[in-house]
Amino acid sequence: MSSPPTLLLIEDETRLRQVLARVLELEGYAVLQAPDARRGLQLLAEHAGEILVVLSDVKLPDGDGVALLPRYQAAAPLAEIILLTAYGTVPDGVRAMKQGAFDYLTKGDSDDQLVVVVARAVEKAQLRRRVAELEKQVGQPYTFEAMIGQSAALGKAKALAERVAPTDSTVLLEGPTGAGKELFAQAIHQASARRGKPFVAVNCSAFPKDLLESELFGYKKGAFTGALSDKKGLLEEASGGTLFLDEIGELDLAVQAKFLRVLETQEFTKLGDTRPTKVNVRLIAATNRNLRQEAAEGHFRPDLYYRLSVFELAVPPLSARPADVAPLAEHFLRLFAAKLRKRLPGFEPEALARLARYPWPGNVRELKNVLERAAILAADNQPLTVDDLPPEFQYLPAAAPTPPDPADRSLRAVEGRHIGQVLRETGGNKMEAARQLGISVKTLYRKIEEFGLGRE
Repeated sequence: MSSPPTLLLIEDETRLRQVLARVLELEGYAVLQAPDARRGLQLLAEHAGEILVVLSDVKLPDGDGVALLPRYQAAAPLAEIILLTAYGTVPDGVRAMKQGAFDYLTKGDSDDQLVVVVARAVEKAQLRRRVAELEKQVGQPYTFEAMIGQSAALGKAKALAERVAPTDSTVLLEGPTGAGKELFAQAIHQASARRGKPFVAVNCSAFPKDLLESELFGYKKGAFTGALSDKKGLLEEASGGTLFLDEIGELDLAVQAKFLRVLETQEFTKLGDTRPTKVNVRLIAATNRNLRQEAAEGHFRPDLYYRLSVFELAVPPLSARPADVAPLAEHFLRLFAAKLRKRLPGFEPEALARLARYPWPGNVRELKNVLERAAILAADNQPLTVDDLPPEFQYLPAAAPTPPDPADRSLRAVEGRHIGQVLRETGGNKMEAARQLGISVKTLYRKIEEFGLGRE
């Protein structure tokens, strides 16, 4: 008999948490409970492989649920996140959904609604896990040749990575979140003599600071309360292969000192142990911070920075490689069409043009998420259209802006630009945009048509 799906409920009101947990348990779920964000993240780190859905209150005593979304997602990438609030607002809901929340519910609504939303989230999470397992079994190689794009910026980064890959040198990958730093790390590992050995990836921002040390280095039985048996750390798991530390700037200073010793001697001492443990591991680290500046300001150990920066490699953001947007978009569309069992024959020209003009602050990861959403909405056997894209794409200018001329200073031109800007800032929410503009929704629709601001 299979075990019941596991949920994590993070809610500071004890009575409400117990009632919600009981409702969900009666539906056949196993429910882990946490009274605050710290305990929730701890449980998520300990049970990431089991938890399918996280239900988190927005107003927690030690954090904001919307702001915590990236940490939940980093700790359990395959789980779905549902946010609960006693007083929901449209901007918070829009922000949560744009950041990848499955749903945003108001507490006090019927239990039936909660049960239905949780069931849908569980179903989606289970599907994501099955797809991830299938992809792992198929085993698409992480090679430089498999990287999609022909831009000069990507080519330069790949050429440098190919030069350092066969060595055992430490590599520091620098670049914004979502640019593909882990893909570069995987490709470097596959092009090295360590291919076939373990590649262990650790997101340092996904673990509470008091847990990360034990996860990296392991511990001996009795080292602390709850240490009921010896635990092998991730460093030992990676021995013979490569350890990839993502967001290394999040390492606590005390852990940094311990890690410096690993780089210098290839040995460390576990918590509760008296003898050193030897390893043979290559380190690839990644950061979206300026570690040189962090070291100068005392937030990062300078000696560790100099050890890490033997070979620094800048992974370019998607905004620096616009020529790669179209081939990446076509790749993701094919991927999601196959997963959804749809036939999606490419893009309408204007949809592809708008993808190319978008600035992509979330980089390749954001592009992937946009295409997953669009593939879900797209009609079967039809090209993907502008209407299938998220709201922020509806109000991109239809063509690249031209230099201003005297006519641009007219009141009509200023009005059109201002309405377009408010629509973009509200994510296409016409009711909120009309409220901010001080006009009726009916008038706003007329203005959208008049100024050609988007397709309905």
